[in-house]
Amino acid sequence: MGGWSFGCKAPCDGEVVFSTAMVGYPESLTDPSYSGQILCVTYPLIGNYGVPPGGADGMGISLNFESERIWVRGLIISDYSFKYSHWDAVKSLDAWLKEQNIPGIYGVDTRELTKMLREEGSMLGCIVPEGMDAPGEIADPNLDNQIAIVSCPEPIRYGSGPKRVCLVDCGVKHNILRCFVERGVEVIRVPWDYDFNTVDCDGIFISNGPGNPEFCTSTVAHLREAFKENRPIFGICMGNQLLSLAGGARTYKLKYGHRSHNQPVRLKGTERCFITSQNHGFAVDTSTMGEEWEEWFVNMNDGTNEGVRHREKPFRSVQFHPEASSGPTDTEFLFDDFIRELGRK
Repeated sequence: MGGWSFGCKAPCDGEVVFSTAMVGYPESLTDPSYSGQILCVTYPLIGNYGVPPGGADGMGISLNFESERIWVRGLIISDYSFKYSHWDAVKSLDAWLKEQNIPGIYGVDTRELTKMLREEGSMLGCIVPEGMDAPGEIADPNLDNQIAIVSCPEPIRYGSGPKRVCLVDCGVKHNILRCFVERGVEVIRVPWDYDFNTVDCDGIFISNGPGNPEFCTSTVAHLREAFKENRPIFGICMGNQLLSLAGGARTYKLKYGHRSHNQPVRLKGTERCFITSQNHGFAVDTSTMGEEWEEWFVNMNDGTNEGVRHREKPFRSVQFHPEASSGPTDTEFLFDDFIRELGRK
């Protein structure tokens, strides 16, 4: 497929995936769960509201983005808006991509490309500006530990309050940090392979993150050790997969993943449904779960798992993003439920 270059004029390669979200490109591009991937956005008009300012608050939490940098390797869109208009915008998407050395291509029939990805599954690809050489053999990002790439290198503390959460950083979105800090919870953010069982805290949180969960053997081992106690554990996205692996289940790669703001999920055993924001390429095989675990939520589009919970202990996780950003906040109450459990024995 051909198109016109914008952003950084350089070749890039990665796993090509698609998102059907209509808004939120600043949040999506800075989501660490896109590490190693070229993002195709199906919504036709991108760039029309520009890019907000960067910067962070006094604790180091980004003011407007989901991390400190763009994580996608490249961006594919249909119609690029050269003129932007928004009260909070300070630059164009083109200028931002240039600053971050991220290539983009517009003028592509992204919905036709999405049909290909839906039929054939996510595939490796590259963006090559005219006159430049294509990359050699394209490395599959799913064969690398992407979580080790995006995780923080050392512990970081945020906020203060009577309750303390140890957050295992597998590629955490900053709105997760905001959700805890705004609720008066102190957060200790630790690297993905850190032994969080040594941290003095009231509960353990396992964040979202990119790639294949089977690389996180040390995180899974630490979780199994944590299962011996009763400290509440809550996971989101990658956290759902890692909690399930620690519980004895298996995971598998989805044909093309879930990346959108409109994924419907149902609370298992009820008719209560929610619209959720999601970004993941792997899922939990619930048929392999042990008897002490049960499915918590299920995807209403394809029947895949959207959450698990322990039948007796306060261990639970969801595959979707309750904190959204961008996307619906229908399930943000799950943070409140988790926080209420903190400190209980």
